[in-house]
Amino acid sequence: MIPPAFDYHVPKSVGEAVALLGRLGPDAKLLAGGHSLLPMMKLRFAQPAHLVDLNRIPELRGVCEDGGEIVIGAMTVENDLIASPILQAKVPLLPEAARLIADPQVRNRGTIGGDIAHGDPANDHPALSIALDATFELEGPKGRRRVKAEAFFHGTYMTELAEDEILVAIRVPAFAPKTGWAYEKLKRKTGDWATAGAAVVMGMSGGTVSRVRIAFTNVAPAALRATAAEQALLGKPLDAATLDAAAQAAMAVCDPAEDLRGDREYKTAMAGQMVKRALLKAASRCA
Repeated sequence: MIPPAFDYHVPKSVGEAVALLGRLGPDAKLLAGGHSLLPMMKLRFAQPAHLVDLNRIPELRGVCEDGGEIVIGAMTVENDLIASPILQAKVPLLPEAARLIADPQVRNRGTIGGDIAHGDPANDHPALSIALDATFELEGPKGRRRVKAEAFFHGTYMTELAEDEILVAIRVPAFAPKTGWAYEKLKRKTGDWATAGAAVVMGMSGGTVSRVRIAFTNVAPAALRATAAEQALLGKPLDAATLDAAAQAAMAVCDPAEDLRGDREYKTAMAGQMVKRALLKAASRCA
């Protein structure tokens, strides 16, 4: 189908884009990579009167260091995450996980900020950002504010981002020495969304788990942190009993929607398997 008519706006700065959102109101939608919005417009599930294209704003792209944090522009595409020497050295989970997202064409256009701001629990970056303890920078007419990733996702397609705000950057703490990481994602075929996915960032000391963050993709109405599973691991060796306890605690908070990828029981069981695999891989990298 062909989308209904709309006005097209191409701001050259974040300030100009924010001003446009304020002037145009709720009839305006932001265009990043377009992989979610444009198909919805073609099906007429979304019918914005105005599109505000963020692709001509240079300040929204790139990866840099700021003290102990890595700052990623919201319009940075997946392939740039994969290729970034800074991320490969400081936050290797992100380039590794980006290789599992969709296909080369999508990775060449799809942006990390668009993936996050859309608020789809099937997208990969929401869970990754929670596991990484990321902070999002949002800019609106009242200035810039920061929101922790864990507090950003409210439900399916619902986030902390206001209608007149733009996600401008993602800030991620650089990994401490001997940090382990993994993203395990079960999908039916290359390019598909996850049936279930688990992101893990952890550290071990003296043979026991000293720190860990676990987050899930596509097993709840929003990206989900498995805090009970984390508590089941802390201070314990990563043996079979501990892995089973962590998986059971993680599965207990899953609330997946049934679809062609499986029913609730199957998806929940696969979440348990993904977290086990991710924990074992992450632990192997803690040396």
